[in-house]
Amino acid sequence: MAASVRPSLRTSIPLKINHGRLDGTAGPSLLGFRRRNLLPPARASAEATFSPENSGRKNEVKPPKCFSNETENGSFPEGSNRADDQFVGWFHQAWPYIRGHRGSTFVVVISSEIVDNPELLEGILQDLSLLHGLGIKFVIVPGTQLHIDRLLTERGRRAKYVGRYRITDSDSLKAAMEAAGTVQYAIQSKLSPGPPILSLRRHGDNSRWHDVGVRVVSGNFLAAKRRGVVDGIDYGATGEVKKIDISQIQERLEADCIVVVSNLGYSSSGEVLNCNMYEVATACALAIEADKMICFMDGPIHDDHGRLIRFLTLQDADMLIRKRAEQSEIAANYVKAVGEDDVASSRSIANYEAGHTLENGNGSISRYSATFQNGVGFDNGEGIWTGEQGFAIGGEDRLGRLNGYLSELAAAAFVCRGGVQRVHLLDGTLRGALLLELFTRDGVGTMVASDVYEGTRMARMEDIPGIKQVIQPLENSGALVRRTHDELREALDSFIVVERDGSIIACAALFPYFKDKSGEVACIAVSPECRGHGQGDKLLDYIEKKATSLGLEKLFLLTTRAADWFVRRGFTPCPLEFIPEAKRKKINLSRGSKYYMKNLQPEYSGITFGKVSNV
Repeated sequence: MAASVRPSLRTSIPLKINHGRLDGTAGPSLLGFRRRNLLPPARASAEATFSPENSGRKNEVKPPKCFSNETENGSFPEGSNRADDQFVGWFHQAWPYIRGHRGSTFVVVISSEIVDNPELLEGILQDLSLLHGLGIKFVIVPGTQLHIDRLLTERGRRAKYVGRYRITDSDSLKAAMEAAGTVQYAIQSKLSPGPPILSLRRHGDNSRWHDVGVRVVSGNFLAAKRRGVVDGIDYGATGEVKKIDISQIQERLEADCIVVVSNLGYSSSGEVLNCNMYEVATACALAIEADKMICFMDGPIHDDHGRLIRFLTLQDADMLIRKRAEQSEIAANYVKAVGEDDVASSRSIANYEAGHTLENGNGSISRYSATFQNGVGFDNGEGIWTGEQGFAIGGEDRLGRLNGYLSELAAAAFVCRGGVQRVHLLDGTLRGALLLELFTRDGVGTMVASDVYEGTRMARMEDIPGIKQVIQPLENSGALVRRTHDELREALDSFIVVERDGSIIACAALFPYFKDKSGEVACIAVSPECRGHGQGDKLLDYIEKKATSLGLEKLFLLTTRAADWFVRRGFTPCPLEFIPEAKRKKINLSRGSKYYMKNLQPEYSGITFGKVSNV
């Protein structure tokens, strides 16, 4: 089935970073990002400016229409109850996310600003309790900085900071121990009641409903060492993370407990040391190989225009932080901790294309392959271990928000480089932020991710032999129509490939029909040795977001052997008349292909392609 020449999907997106600001479009490789390790979602990266005036702006949340049985014209089925339909629709839409997150381990950082507000803390803990009941494992690292500072003020003492660290004298250590205990008891008390019983009795009597809500445990999970004297400054009882007791934490998580790790560590000589909360949290996320790290802050991250920045690739975040290294101590500390080299080489910056991650000179995706070893430290990419177990942020720079939320972004990039795939930075003042982030398509926070469309790019002339090799087994079986070398070359601008180690391992094509606002999905194929690892899903998700960015409203396809696969991904059977007329004229009816169509969801995340945008 030959494809006629169509407008090229290939576009170029310039990217420059100026004083911490991402200029250009919504960013590279952001179309169709699978943000929760599941198929659906996409995230947007806007101009990222970390400034005091933007840091405190509140995020406006539009209720997700996808959690509803509402029809396309905005009405509900006749005779239905709107509230009931929305409730049922929510469960249907949330089911893939519930199933996907079950069994995952999340490290949750709750900033001292949120911990210091009982109402906000209680709301977050209720959501954590709910998600714990759905099978998610949590390690909570609460902040105590404001609590410690307040206790010192009440006792006529003044908090002292040098850079990211507190100088912990005897009075500060007493305040730190008191604050840690108070926060620990507050968390335990809020998690202990469990969910309300309400009208559960109508479903029968069950002793489990009367059990204590959630088992919360803490302990000496954190081995620490004195920071000591640095540049002539004695930090007293301030500690640095030495090692995380992984086995003890994992044992308690497997016993269905929520683990709380305080910022107090214990030295080999039996001392109690006051450690930096973010250093503890990042070290813990890396050591236990958490699936996500979630950070509750006191506000959202906005761009210059007050719009929420929903997504940053690790490459974007890394470059943004490095550009601030001369103005910001926290950025300079990040560069020192992870090494001088960027996540992607500098030569790759000029090679951005729509929907691409950074590419090296060979056209393949340049990936930072980092290693972290608990008790040893972080590999800076050159086989040199820094000795830092986590990344500390704090001090007066963070409290004053002189650089907005750059500190939290640096911590997020640090753990992403170490192997945690996704970090979510959430506005803890927003009610239900965690649920909205995890169970809606676009979320409500800022996500930093390290595994966005790795290896995916538009096809080039030299890829034709690789594409032919991937699709040939399916052509031989009759699942795909045979394409000659000339036909592939003619349609090449519509092909997308996934490359790994210089070889094409998967391909797909999107042929747009702009008059009908629809696009044909064709030739999805994955090499046999790479099947079963989500490459097909990645390509389809990429195509969907690409189509949306081109203004297309629906996708269609012809298939003889793969109907079940597409149905599970939202396609439904349609009559031949629904296929664009220009395509119908070319269909070989003797193949007996089945026709399927899928309406695309509107893209609210701000992703744009094919033009330069000054967002």
